[in-house]
Amino acid sequence: AIEGLTQAGHRALALGAGQEAVGCFRKALLLSRDTVSPQLRRACAFNLGAAYVETGKPRKALEFLLQSQPSEKESGEHSGDLYFNTGAAQEGLQDFPKACFGKATGHNDISQAGSRAGIHVQMGCCYLGMREPARAARCFLDAAQTYTAAESPEAAAVALSRASGSMLQSRRFRAAEIAGVLAQCRSLCETIPDRALRGKLYNDIGLGYSQLHIFSLAAESFERALGLCGGELERDWHREAALLQNLGAAHNALRSFGTALGWHRRAAALHGTLGNRRAQGQCFGNLAYACNRLGNHEAAAENYLHALQAFQDSGDMQGQWQACEGLGTACFHLGDPQKAIGHYQEAL
Repeated sequence: AIEGLTQAGHRALALGAGQEAVGCFRKALLLSRDTVSPQLRRACAFNLGAAYVETGKPRKALEFLLQSQPSEKESGEHSGDLYFNTGAAQEGLQDFPKACFGKATGHNDISQAGSRAGIHVQMGCCYLGMREPARAARCFLDAAQTYTAAESPEAAAVALSRASGSMLQSRRFRAAEIAGVLAQCRSLCETIPDRALRGKLYNDIGLGYSQLHIFSLAAESFERALGLCGGELERDWHREAALLQNLGAAHNALRSFGTALGWHRRAAALHGTLGNRRAQGQCFGNLAYACNRLGNHEAAAENYLHALQAFQDSGDMQGQWQACEGLGTACFHLGDPQKAIGHYQEAL
């Protein structure tokens, strides 16, 4: 009966029927309490907790995931088909990041790593949903340690990436701690054969370094990620455009404005082709700033105008304000204080 309910729960999840799955797993858990197998009870609790993650109920999920914690003796065991894939935190659930474990781990990998790592991943997603990123970070770090010990580098790297993002969000960790986690993740990336996953991780690492203001490593990470965008049958143009934009911004921060110009232009052109006007406006703004710093104020004014139009098209009020301010600065440097005042007044 438990096996049948569990299979029915998995089928319901595959069809997107989260509430039906919760009902099946809840019945299975109630039946498991009449058995003598603690492993079976833990597996049923894990399935129910994971189903609650899928339906966007982190507090309920955490209640059952805590019940599924194995003892030290049981931590090396697994419960076969009863395991739920740790990619249950799907994109689209508010405050739940896409964990990327769909590619990083399969059923066999979870088995090798032991049940404890999978539980910590799910708990981390729950804590993020409850807006407790510090606790989430510790869960992801625990999962990464277990996956590393089990020689599952892809799963460990994804867990470290989730951990670093949570640490940055919580503001309770020192910069050196976060940089250490990013360095571990970057080291593991070199061993990952999956190009798409490796590229996504390098991009996430670059964003982490950017938030820490370590822009040299950010630029290096973005460039590695960009190198993994090409050569695929289905090229991810949106990701490539974002990486070009990130590379340009990193070089602006490094004050290597001449190098940044090329990245900004490529990013603006690709975003334009993709119809992403807001992102294109951001690239024009970055390009204008680089031109200003290089003393080319005419080009800066022209690009701020392009940025302003793009922000108007996309309804970005903050972007419009920044573009007007930039235009005022460019006009001031061009010796036209009257125009500068007009743009500053628009910004106000």
